[in-house]
Amino acid sequence: MDKSYKEIFPQIDTLIFDVDGVLTNGMVTVYPNGEMLRHMNIKDGYALKAAVKAGLRVCIISGGTNEGVRKRLENLGLTDIYLGAHNKINQYNELLEKYNLKPENILYMGDDIPDVPVMKKVGMPCCPNDAVREVQQISAYISDKKGGEGCARDVIEQVMRVQAKWDGNFDAKYD
Repeated sequence: MDKSYKEIFPQIDTLIFDVDGVLTNGMVTVYPNGEMLRHMNIKDGYALKAAVKAGLRVCIISGGTNEGVRKRLENLGLTDIYLGAHNKINQYNELLEKYNLKPENILYMGDDIPDVPVMKKVGMPCCPNDAVREVQQISAYISDKKGGEGCARDVIEQVMRVQAKWDGNFDAKYD
């Protein structure tokens, strides 16, 4: 990558996030009925909602299929939520076509091998600091936060500050 992340952040108009290991810490509690409970960081949620309210496109591409996760993200104002995406490049290509997006204007935050194909296509590949080595090696930005512990908030806030869209006065209530 020829530019530093500080030079790329101003041109970002689309943010794509994985869920497990990015918006969660990657741990699940498995109940006897097979239901899996995930924990999401409230500060990440606030930043996701702030980004949507500020006019950034925020999308989710996740291999997980938990409908509770979908409901949480919809309550934050996200509309492009792809769950059960095991070949994430397909959903990425769908987003490109649907919104006529340019890869250089897209930030993708992932943490594991299934994220690599998309990360290699976007202008701003990034990851939490506990991402696997292969993901860290291709990331232009590695958050100082772990997955599920504010890494999404970190990168969203930085992008929005550079773009003069972060003023700290966002309405955080659910719509």
